[in-house]
Amino acid sequence: MVTDTRPHPSVRRGLALLTSERPRPEAIRARPNGWWLAVAAVCFGAFMGQLDASIVTLTYGGLRTDFHASLAAVEWVSLAYLLALVALLVPAGRLADAHGRKLLYLYGFAVFTLASAACGFAPSLGALVAFRVVQAAGAAMMQANSVALVTTSAPRERMRGALGVQAAAQALGLALGPTLGGAVVSTLGWRWVFWVNVPVGVVALVGGHYLLPRTRARTRVTRFDWPGLLLLAAATTGALMGVSAASGLPVPGWGVAALFLVAAGAGWAFVRRQRRAAAPLLDLALLRVRAVAYGLVGALSGYLVLFGPLVLVPVVLTARGVSELTAGLVLTALPAGFALAATGCDRVLPRGLSDRGRCLAGAGIFTAALTALLVVVPGIGELVPVLAVTGLGLGMFTPANNALIMGAIPARSSGTGGGLVNMTRGLGTALGVALVTLALQVGDGGGGGVGAGRGGSQAAAVVLVVASVVAVGAAWFGPREGAREGMREGMREGMREGMREG
Repeated sequence: MVTDTRPHPSVRRGLALLTSERPRPEAIRARPNGWWLAVAAVCFGAFMGQLDASIVTLTYGGLRTDFHASLAAVEWVSLAYLLALVALLVPAGRLADAHGRKLLYLYGFAVFTLASAACGFAPSLGALVAFRVVQAAGAAMMQANSVALVTTSAPRERMRGALGVQAAAQALGLALGPTLGGAVVSTLGWRWVFWVNVPVGVVALVGGHYLLPRTRARTRVTRFDWPGLLLLAAATTGALMGVSAASGLPVPGWGVAALFLVAAGAGWAFVRRQRRAAAPLLDLALLRVRAVAYGLVGALSGYLVLFGPLVLVPVVLTARGVSELTAGLVLTALPAGFALAATGCDRVLPRGLSDRGRCLAGAGIFTAALTALLVVVPGIGELVPVLAVTGLGLGMFTPANNALIMGAIPARSSGTGGGLVNMTRGLGTALGVALVTLALQVGDGGGGGVGAGRGGSQAAAVVLVVASVVAVGAAWFGPREGAREGMREGMREGMREGMREG
């Protein structure tokens, strides 16, 4: 007698529902511009991610009061999130390439939403930090797939514009964060900063289920590179903690050196592991593509320039007696300029201008704007136009740079490529905050009035200008023509596999 050990049909149907991507309704698939609906669904997540990132910093006061904690302890609410996010972006992209980008994106939103609710109920600071790590895991599943979902949904000739809209959604979330966060914290309390994500997450899950396309081309993965993941986590964590410690945390010099040594050793071991592993976490061949290598350098520099002023402007202005509300309004000029250029530059620039030309023009604009900080005293009257022009340059540079990177990556590896882009963004964000903080302290002699002196603001401006010059160099020495080999390869591969509906 043979016993049927297969699960009950209802169980199999349930497992299939949880592990497979569902097709979009025919009415959405048949729409000529239906791909914009997929882009809109991704932009919703991009907006919420940046909004959450900029709001959380406003909870520090309430957290210190409720949990009787120091500022250094409270900063781990952000630091733990960032460390986990950067370490998990590439693995999440790798899993998405194998199992489906839509599937991982929706699971990411579910994890992010549940963890947000848990953060709001956190009984202690330690529990809140732990829940933030879980929240970062969900954010990694979303962010690793956001760029890939946009590039695989939009027609090739509209990809740069779609990436510009996504970048504008991120900038809008960044711009509204301080204003909305201040209102929520002052009226409802810090817990509502996390609870507000819950209804938004439910709407995003429903919208993504119906609007996002299924994955066309996939990469077959027979095993997962867990040692590679641990080495990558050690390298990124050591590097970010080393930079954070060097920028003012009470860590002795030998401790900072030890962190950087751990990061360097783990990074070296990670590269060796990826060269020898049967199923590597990261295909190092991607980094040998000229457009990808130089594009990632440009992305890191661009996000450093974008987030560095978020530290510099409030510190400098409040040290001179300007209110936090006024400083926040001044700072809005940067993401506002970014959003304006990211969505509108296609209507102004010549149609024949290449992505490389847009990168050079945008990097040149924000380099010139930030150089002005070296020759003027940065008051409100000077900061608003400088920040606005910097945002315009970044809004021109970032979508074109992302298009160059993703255009050179095969479609089957677009999730891994998107993870690389977003990991670079996280590193640029961390370096922007840490290096500007360090420059303010060193420039002002390490005294208590950090940011009040001219030396600190000039030192921070030098950091931003150097990063801008690196972005110009990355655009200049990058590929002379848009690299399309990866995209063409992905299209041929997809045709061979049947290109099932997305």
